[in-house]
This record gives sequence, C-alpha cells and structure tokens, in this order.
Amino acid sequence: MDGGTGIFQSFMRRRSISSFFNRGGSGRMRSSEGDDAPQSEPIPQLSLIANSVVSRCARILLFSPLDLQQHFESEVPEHIQDSSSYARNLLEYCSYKALQVLIKNPNYLRDKEFRHLTYDMMLAWEVPGAENDSKSKENPFHGNLDNEDEDAGSLFYIDSISMAVQVDRRRTVGREAFCRIAPACPAIADIITVHNLFDALTSSSAGLLHFLLYDKYLGSLDKVFKAAKNAVLLPLTSNLQLSDGEIVLDIDGNIPIQPVLQHIGITAWPGRLTLTSHALYFESLGVGSYDKAIAYDLAADSKQLVKPELIGPLGSRLFDKAVMYKSNSLEDPVYFEFPELKGHSRRDYWLAIIHEVLHVHEFIRKFDLSETQRVEALSKAILGIFQYRAVKEVFHIISSRSKTLLPFSLAENLPKGDKILEALHGHLELLCMGMECTARKTLPDATPLGNLLPVSMLELTRKGFTLMKTADGIEENVSQIGAFYVGDKSPLDKAVWQSICYSGKAETARATVEQVKVEGIDTNLAVMKGLLFPVIESYEKFHFLASWEDPFKSVVFLVFIIFSVFRGWIRYIFPCAFISLAVLMLWHKHKSKEQPLEPFRIVTPPSKNPVEQILTLQEAISQLETLVQAGNIILLKLRAILLAAVPQTTDKVAIFLTGVGAVFILVPPEYLLLLGFIEAYTREMPLRKHSSEKLIRRVREWWVRIPAAPVKLVPAEDPKKRN
Repeated sequence: MDGGTGIFQSFMRRRSISSFFNRGGSGRMRSSEGDDAPQSEPIPQLSLIANSVVSRCARILLFSPLDLQQHFESEVPEHIQDSSSYARNLLEYCSYKALQVLIKNPNYLRDKEFRHLTYDMMLAWEVPGAENDSKSKENPFHGNLDNEDEDAGSLFYIDSISMAVQVDRRRTVGREAFCRIAPACPAIADIITVHNLFDALTSSSAGLLHFLLYDKYLGSLDKVFKAAKNAVLLPLTSNLQLSDGEIVLDIDGNIPIQPVLQHIGITAWPGRLTLTSHALYFESLGVGSYDKAIAYDLAADSKQLVKPELIGPLGSRLFDKAVMYKSNSLEDPVYFEFPELKGHSRRDYWLAIIHEVLHVHEFIRKFDLSETQRVEALSKAILGIFQYRAVKEVFHIISSRSKTLLPFSLAENLPKGDKILEALHGHLELLCMGMECTARKTLPDATPLGNLLPVSMLELTRKGFTLMKTADGIEENVSQIGAFYVGDKSPLDKAVWQSICYSGKAETARATVEQVKVEGIDTNLAVMKGLLFPVIESYEKFHFLASWEDPFKSVVFLVFIIFSVFRGWIRYIFPCAFISLAVLMLWHKHKSKEQPLEPFRIVTPPSKNPVEQILTLQEAISQLETLVQAGNIILLKLRAILLAAVPQTTDKVAIFLTGVGAVFILVPPEYLLLLGFIEAYTREMPLRKHSSEKLIRRVREWWVRIPAAPVKLVPAEDPKKRN
C-alpha cells in the first residue's frame, strides 16, 4: 500500500493535472492570431477564431485570406453565398480545401499542429460570424500534450475528462460541428458512423468533446495504423498466404497466456486468429511454432453465418465467450473461444469486425461493383475497423449494434439502412479518374469540392497499405480529392440523417417494449386475457346466440345474416369495420390531445412459489405433448385413407369428395358459406339438436374405426461414419 502511494505521489510531482489543460494551449492560439494580423487583413464577415482558421488555411494553400474568399465566391453557387450562413460556408470551403492538402501527408495524425487546427475548425464552425465575437473573445483552449506524456496521462484519464469539462465548457465542440469537419479526413471519421463516433468520444463527458478526448483518439488511431502496417512485416503473418490487396486487420492469440481456442466437435486446440480484409485465418499452436493456417474465406459467395455462442469443454455450453462460424463449405460449424476472466468484450469485438467484413463483401456482390468501387468499399470498411479499434483501446467501449462504428454493420442494423447502402452505391458510381465528375449536373443544389475520387482507398495507400496497383496514378492525375458539400449535405449524409432520426423513434418505442415485459406464465396470460377482452366478449355473445338460450335473439340474428347475404351486403362488412376502426382512432386522438396514454390495468394472479411454477410448467408441457400426439394421429389416419390402407373407407371418402367438388362447381361460393354458417349456427336449435348430436356421434364412431398408418423410428446416421 505504501509503495502504491509513493508511485502516485511521484507521478503527481512529475506531472500535475493542470498541465493537461494549461501547458501551451491558449498561448499558441494567441501567437497564431498575432502572426496573422500583420500579414493579412481579416475578413470582416468572420469572427476572430474563424479568421484565425481561414488565415492558417490560406497559408497552407499559398493564398491570402482575401484571395481564398474570392475563390469561394467564384466556385460556389450564388444561393450558398447569399444565404445567412455565408460565414460558415466560407469557413467550410477553406477548411475542406486545406484538409485536402494536409491529408496527403501520411503522418498527419501524429502532427500536433494538425490536431489543433482541425479542432479549431470545429470551434470556429460553431461561432463563424463576426456577430459571435462576444462568445469567442477568449482564445480556444487546448490541452497541448507531448507524445512522451500520452501514456502517463492515461493514469488520470477518467478524472481529467471530467475536470476538463468543468474547467471551461465553452471550449468544447458540439455534435454538428464535429460531424461537418471530421469526415473530411477519411482516417478520422466516416460520414456513416460519425454521429456514433461523437457519442463514443463524449460518452463520459456529457456529450461535450474536449480537445483532450479528441487528441487521445487521434493518438490511438495513429498507433492502430502503425500496428496494422507493421503486422505485415512481422513474422506473425509469415505462414499466411495473402492475396494481392489483402490487408491484415487484427491478430489475437499471439500471446501464449491469451490464446484463441478453436473448437470443432468435442476437440479444442489453442492457436492464433488473424482477420484480413478477405478471410479469417487460424494457426494451431504446435511445438515451438504455429502449424499451417486454416483459411475461412469471408469473401466467398456462399451462405455464411457468424453469431455469438456458448462454449465449454467437450462440446458443453457453459461460457458465453465464443464466436460460431458456419458455412456451406464446412461440414461442422467452427467455434472460436476468446477466454477472459470477466465479461466477453474480447469476443464481442471480434464478432463485430468479422461481421463488418462479411457485410462489405455482401454489399460488393449485391451491387456488382467495379474494381475501383470494390476497393473503395473495402477501404471504408477497413478504416471503420481501425477507428473501432482506436476507440476500444483508449475508451474501452464496445458499442451496441445500433451504435457501432462500423459503417456497413451500422447500415445493416439501422432502420432504413438499405437507403444508406443505396446512397453509398450512388456515391461510388460517381467516382471518376482524371476527369470532371458529373456531380454538379446531377446535384445542382450541392457543391462538391473537386472530383469524386476513392478517398478511402487513397488514404490507406498513403499510409502504406496496397489495395490497388493503380492507386498512385489516380492521385497523380487529379490534384483535388473529396466529396465535400459546402453549405449542404451530400445524398449519403442525408440518407444517414434520415435513418438516424427514424432509429431514434424506434429506440424510444423499443424502450417502452422493455418496460411492459412481465415475467411469469400466469402473469403474461393475465395480460393477454385483459388485452383480448373485447374479442373474448364478442365470442361469448356469439356463443350465447348459437346456443339458442334466447330463441328470439337467435332467430333475429340468423334472419339478419341471411338477408344480408341475399342483398349482397356481405362485401361491405370489412370496409365498414376498417372505417369504424379509423374513426375510433381519430376520435381517441382528438380526445386525448397529446396526453400520455393511461396504463392498462391488469389484476395480477396469485404468486406461486418455485415448486408450484415448476409443476405448472410440467403440466403445460404434458398438455402440449398430448396435443402434438393428437395431431400426429390425425395426420397418420389421413395418410391411411389417402394410401387406401382401408379400402372401404377410401371408397366412401372418394365418393364424398367427388360430390363436394361437384357442389363447389354448381353452387356459388356465397351460398356455400351461408349453408355452412346455417349448419353450424343451428346445431343447438331445438328443432335439430337431437339429429345434430346423432350425426356427430356417427362421425366420431366412423373416425375411431380408421387405423393409423404405421411409423418406424430410425436412428440418425453419423455423417463421419458414413464417410
């Protein structure tokens, strides 16, 4: 205990918490603005921080701010310039232009100046106009962290986040600003998952993105790219025969104390699991080395299933820590177990990234993409997996299916996600190489900067990942890269936003569903009985009429039905019922006037102890078994009649069916329905009650005399013994 306290105090002496926020932050911004002032005249429509950002963007582009403003006014449509968002649109234009140049540097993620500039772009986006100067007189705050201090700062990670938000809430970035600037750098965020990325980064800071969080994320992302690039060069992947353009996404099990166990049948073997952009490889651990890798092709056009599964020794189902992989090419499913002491986050992470690879290849096959489009789609999935890894390693977050950071998995899980995939396909169709794209003609209200090119593929190519041999030529032919829409949203962004809005309503409805779920068979039956009370009450009234306990009411109802059939009123029954329901719903809407719905009151049945519940369940299972047996007997007797096991009975049934067929040909259907209704309704009528009971008894006696067809139970064959 004393030793731990000494380490803590020593750490605090070397690095105080205030250094996370104060060191070099505001002074850097002041010096930047001070340098800009004598060199160029500020743009009057912009705020101080926006002028600072535009000035730095102009230096990157080798223009003056006023020249950059003139380019903006000459390139974008007039309705973008004349709008009330002129300052914000100008800031977006300058930011996108500068970022197109900066991201060509393969090491821009580790550049502190780049991190500060992009964060300042987001801050300026929220207060772009000169009228916002009162809100941004103070300089934006940054926690200027050195590279050597990143690991040390993680010791106080949670505390420093909360303190950063408490120190200065105005120096945080909101959702909309982050979602407009971050996707301009494909490595940082994807337009499909940028909203979920913001939620993940701000999950512990009440939806406020501080520079400390942003800086930590980019630092982790840079480490992920470096680790993925080095994975190909390490001897870990020497046994893998990777195809051209295949990239290693992650490796697990290379540490002996944390292996991955592969289960096939009742056998299990430790080893190393590798996921690439095309396949899953497992290398069994041998004596001092790994055996030849077994490849599971995730890009194959076959039925493949990946899901979480329980696993244990000798095929038992004990621990929820496995991923099951099943394919048409495999005789038995394969289980990959990810042992860990607590929870199953390790399994959940691998399940998510394997699903992402499957989904992207399904997308490629569904839309029959060309070579460049296929590589661009794969690149988007790869970048999404790297971003997911970065968030997981720093923030220790495993997102749910609706909040995942994997673009293709998110599109599969979100409501109206198919619209996102269609918009993405439309975006990929606009990719062009070395020629002007037709996006401006097809989308006159949008303003894309430059040609639409495979930005995700080029991003990976600059970082040393080879997916396509002609990628370098694409970048050489065209100087501008991007699909950025100044002052407007791209079709893909609109599809994502519509899906997110729709999913918000779905999440709210799903929460109400979870609230009304009750436990216990008796309680659920009581709830169902209460909800079906109108139907049950209607059935009881009809049964009362059919029992002829009140002959007058029964006769009136029968005459009304017969008269309705002959007058042709039957066809109006369903329209009248639907219209009545619609009127009833509108009346309730007008009556409630947006008041909350009153809870449905159910009288709970008497509670039962565990023994009584087990006996009730056993009785219900016995009754279900009896019903299944009765159904099988009916089917076997029908089989005996059909196959003429009893010739006399078969003759009678054949003659009867022939007569019924002739009646259906000669008599109109409505009269047949009327005759059937009269026969069933008048069974309890005093005039024919005795004859009806006698007829039913004769039919039962005839049915009892029919033998059931024989059944022979044969044990299942073992496919392994058969082979």
